[in-house]
Amino acid sequence: MHAALRAEGRAVSRQRVERLMRALGLQGVHRRHPRGMTRAARNAQPVPDRVERRFEACEPNCLWVADITYVTTQEGFLSLATVPDVFSRKVVGWAMGARQTAVLARSALDMALQARAAQGAIFRFDHGSQFTALVFTSRCEPASVLQSMGGVGSCYDNAMAESFFATIECELLRRTPFATREEAATGIFRFLEGFYNPQRRHSALGHLSPNEFERAWEATQPAPA
Repeated sequence: MHAALRAEGRAVSRQRVERLMRALGLQGVHRRHPRGMTRAARNAQPVPDRVERRFEACEPNCLWVADITYVTTQEGFLSLATVPDVFSRKVVGWAMGARQTAVLARSALDMALQARAAQGAIFRFDHGSQFTALVFTSRCEPASVLQSMGGVGSCYDNAMAESFFATIECELLRRTPFATREEAATGIFRFLEGFYNPQRRHSALGHLSPNEFERAWEATQPAPA
């Protein structure tokens, strides 16, 4: 809140913002603690750990992460697969469907590859069967994407993807009951395209949104010859 007011040109101290929020009965939402839930797929081909829990990138399209989660609706579960870019936290690819499948995971990757130059990028995901199935892994090599996996059943080995799901759960899913999968899909799309990527501020990005952070980085790059 303090960062948003300062960005609008309002001269206000953090202490005053805290005092006014207390007086109005306002408080920030709290994120859940991550839990390790993934079960390793049987007969999966080994993939090296190219990250070793160092979720850092010096420019876009160096390190992507991926994961799948369930979204509850009155009609049943909606599955959401996402591909955030570690550099800016921007969600560069996503897909939604009724089931958690390798095709869904691949669809999220396809969207990211269509939008971004990913040659040589490290792509980090967990040991779930959606990411070890041939329909998914066969998409990585032709795109020159380097696959990476960590340990089994530890949320910290895919912490960046878990962090995004904790954010969307806290800021959208727990606050908005959805009657149908279609309603949930529309709400998630609006959250991603209308708020998270263009507006949602991150302390790790100097209180800029993912889009703002990438634009600021691009402004520092030399012009092409």
